[in-house]
Amino acid sequence: MKKLLLILLVLMFIGPPAGLVGVAALVNPAARSCTVGSLIVGSIPDSLTTRTSSGQTLTLNRRQLTHAATITTIGSQIAGVGRDGVMVALMAALTESGLRMLANPSAYPESADYPNDGIGSDHDSLGLFQMRPASGWGTVAELMDPNYQARAFYGGPSGPNDGSPRGLLDIPSWQQLERGAAAQAVEVSAYPDRYRDYEPVAETILAALTRSSSTGPGSGVARVPETTQIVFPLPNGTYTSTDSFGWRTDPVTGARAFHAGSDLAAPGGTPILAVADGRVVFAGPRGTYGGLIILEHTVAGQTVATYYAHMYESGIHVDAGDSVAAGQHIGDVGSAGKSTGPHLHLEIHPDGQGQPAVDALDWLAEHGAAGIGDAEVALAGCRPERN
Repeated sequence: MKKLLLILLVLMFIGPPAGLVGVAALVNPAARSCTVGSLIVGSIPDSLTTRTSSGQTLTLNRRQLTHAATITTIGSQIAGVGRDGVMVALMAALTESGLRMLANPSAYPESADYPNDGIGSDHDSLGLFQMRPASGWGTVAELMDPNYQARAFYGGPSGPNDGSPRGLLDIPSWQQLERGAAAQAVEVSAYPDRYRDYEPVAETILAALTRSSSTGPGSGVARVPETTQIVFPLPNGTYTSTDSFGWRTDPVTGARAFHAGSDLAAPGGTPILAVADGRVVFAGPRGTYGGLIILEHTVAGQTVATYYAHMYESGIHVDAGDSVAAGQHIGDVGSAGKSTGPHLHLEIHPDGQGQPAVDALDWLAEHGAAGIGDAEVALAGCRPERN
């Protein structure tokens, strides 16, 4: 509750004008963390017919879908955007311009000299997101470039405007906002309720653009999308490091043996969190591991496998084939298999399963793993029903 009040206070003082973001806009992101999908664009359809939330039928042409592909591809390349951020951007562009690059010759005659999909007339607004040069979004030449507009909408450290005007990544706690409210926080429109009507359209577009993604021609194997962040696998203050990576005296057999993981002692039932966005490739009992979950991720273009061991069967909350989000509650600490007490045995294998493990704690530190508190675990606690 304290965290929720803090978010509300932040939004009141540094967010969009009063009344545009309300309590109802704060939603549990768990419903979204179960649906992490690829952001790798495949072939672009010639057309796509879909419906808005209000029931309006829309048919988008290849040009509009190409702009959607640009928004998706640029979002996939910016840390912290992820699928949710791309969804917000698509909803904003659909609402503002119908996914068209609009010139505005009445305000800027030169805008008609740039490639465009038609003429707009909303003040001095230009392009996909109807950005205004007078508001500091960029020059006419910049705003008539769909790549620039997408980068400006996402903002953040790599954005072109240094946070003024604010892009999506410049909005505090945007991930906790309903997607339409997040779009409004960037656009600051006089009609804040329009964006959510396009959420199912954005979902359909993203599914159509990415459904054929694969690791290579004819591979038929879906590629795991680049992760949006790295997090520590246990909540802050719940664990103690009890056994490190490397050679040791085995606590059960007494023999000298190599320990491929890092052991983090924690009370039984402590939530285990996915360290990155990824896909479940194994979930179930496996020999001395006890209950084991193996995830595969893409981190800086590299395949990485993470192993989470010693859960009881009842403490495994995902199935093989599930997609997971960084920080998602995937299991509970247990003491199954070759274990002397409740703990998480964590292994990290750069280059994927079957490749040598590295020191998990060192790897997490090198990649700036964020710590997560108990309140955030409650928000990120997507636990899909198991068959």
